[in-house]
Amino acid sequence: MSRLPLVLLALAALPAALAEPVTPGPLVGAIEGKSYVSPTGLFRFPLPVLPELGGRITDTDNVVIFQDDYNVLCTIAAFPMDATQRWEHNTRGTKDYLAYFFANFVMPDMQSAFRGARVQSARFTPALAGGALLTYVLLPGGSMFAHKLAFVDPGAPPPEAKRGNLVFVRSGWVFVISVELAEHVLEGSSYRKTAAEEDEILRNRLIDHYHKIAFTKPATEAEKDLESKNPYGAPAPLVEPPAAAEPAKP
Repeated sequence: MSRLPLVLLALAALPAALAEPVTPGPLVGAIEGKSYVSPTGLFRFPLPVLPELGGRITDTDNVVIFQDDYNVLCTIAAFPMDATQRWEHNTRGTKDYLAYFFANFVMPDMQSAFRGARVQSARFTPALAGGALLTYVLLPGGSMFAHKLAFVDPGAPPPEAKRGNLVFVRSGWVFVISVELAEHVLEGSSYRKTAAEEDEILRNRLIDHYHKIAFTKPATEAEKDLESKNPYGAPAPLVEPPAAAEPAKP
């Protein structure tokens, strides 16, 4: 897993012009009742979008993207850890490993897709999922909802999207849940939320998504122990935002 196929960025980071409703292709996973089942059988997730609201689902072997025409953009990615990543996790510890993973495998793709992409803040929550990293990222031109703006100044730069990401390890897999704060773009000049208020909104949405996932692989005893102490993931002190990885040399 020296370079993960982070198609959650390749797909969910499409330019806003490509975010118009499309007819989805066949799913790799499955829809069973009102839930999505991952191709690996690793988890189930209640559908957060409705067809009548333009809801659509796109997936690969490792990533599923839920999007509608109003305010939902949610991705869930799950990647198996190879021997190198397991070693990194065991050597670094969960907190440092998640920062390392985000900086080396997630952030470079965001920066490649959107020039000027940056981490606004990050927090480690030890009681959630056996230890989880929350990052809040600003993506110039990265909104999936910019096409819904009633008026766009042709000379103005594209709106800056804000996404929250929840990264954690469970039973030998690295999970990344990502959501866009649609109102950050859609409410325009009337929007008055502070960065801290936005972080709290995204944090609550990400944790809500986490608790809705039905995992088929049981948590480890350490994960169960930490989760039982605080199943809602109490806020943790601010941590240093993960540093961007060095560009790969040709």
